[in-house]
Amino acid sequence: MSQNAEVADQILVIGAGMAGIEASLTLAAAGKNVYLVEREPLFGGQAIKCEEVFANMECATCMAAPMQQEVLQNERIELLTLSDIKEVQGVAGDFTAKITKRARYVDSEACIGCNACFDPCPVSLPNTFEEDLGERKAIYISCPGALPNVPAIDTENCVRFAGEECNLCQEACMFEAIDFDQKDEEIEVRVSAIIVATGYDLQDVSQIAGVEYTESGNVYTAREMERLYASNGPTEGKIVLRSGKEPTSAAIVHCVGREDIGYCSAVCCMYSFKFVHYLTDKLPEIKLYEFVSDLCIPGKSYQAFYEKLKDKAQITRFQNLAISQQDDTATISFQTPSGEDNTLEVDMVILAPAIVPAKGASELAEVLGIRYGEAGFYGTESGIQSGVDSGRQGVYLAGCAQGPKDIARSITQASAAVGRLLASTD
Repeated sequence: MSQNAEVADQILVIGAGMAGIEASLTLAAAGKNVYLVEREPLFGGQAIKCEEVFANMECATCMAAPMQQEVLQNERIELLTLSDIKEVQGVAGDFTAKITKRARYVDSEACIGCNACFDPCPVSLPNTFEEDLGERKAIYISCPGALPNVPAIDTENCVRFAGEECNLCQEACMFEAIDFDQKDEEIEVRVSAIIVATGYDLQDVSQIAGVEYTESGNVYTAREMERLYASNGPTEGKIVLRSGKEPTSAAIVHCVGREDIGYCSAVCCMYSFKFVHYLTDKLPEIKLYEFVSDLCIPGKSYQAFYEKLKDKAQITRFQNLAISQQDDTATISFQTPSGEDNTLEVDMVILAPAIVPAKGASELAEVLGIRYGEAGFYGTESGIQSGVDSGRQGVYLAGCAQGPKDIARSITQASAAVGRLLASTD
């Protein structure tokens, strides 16, 4: 990207999930130059953890990969991975943003993505992208198919950066792509507007009262289930328990921890029913239970999705639910709406926790000078003109940074944010 481009034609997009990607591609098509900033070493957001997306159960990779490739090949988009926004000054039409770009320690131009550097690395540790269901090395790519297809070195766990003499990954690379001398960069850019598309996290189920969740047990989070089903995941798509056995029964629990956060995430019911599809696809004989406090089915396509799957699981309405684990089973204790006490033992429990703001959301709000509500999502206080307005002129919102929503609505909102931006700047 030309550093001499007019500020009016330069836009900063924060977050490279599906909303950030859509916003960047639309801006580039409108003749704008885009700095697309992503804190992770790969981009694509939460969507690339999925094998399929509801309601039509489309292939997530088939949806995301072409858009990712277009970003990488678009001369108007500069993708900055491993990067964080540190400061934003100025006004709409002329912002100055300071960005810290952390060193990857691998030359992206020299690397061909052969992965020869992985095996010699003496360090093995849980892979957070795989929800700790698999392991990775200190030099790693988060998962097969990750983009950019260039490893990064985890300096917190690399023995060389801990002071030991180790060049094993460098010696294994015949293309001399490993560069221990790389340094973090401080980048300053001037832009006319900013789109915030920082995505979301899921509620920490280990902190929910009455839910016994351990990383060695048979209670799983929604993201863990996504990675079990994914063909590029730690089990290559085989749905097995941590013991290696296939479950013969499973319970999917909606609305876990909703009392703690005080709002409905709106999409949890649908992604919970997606797991009915996942489980019956791989394990046709499995006995399934859906525990719901109430159901949120927004729209015709979702109603059809629900109707298709509802008879494949026993749906039970509950109140005062608790989950415990023992040996190879999990026990769900609950009350029916009439107050009757019940228990159910199953091989596997899958939790649908709430969508919550992404890690660091409040800190970024302070940097950007934008409003955020009690729940931590951006632009939710009174006085906001529309769903894409942040409360600061020239700063717009897209996707789950503004509130819980599915991929389709996130992409739609990204387009709306771009439309409002272009109308304000042209």
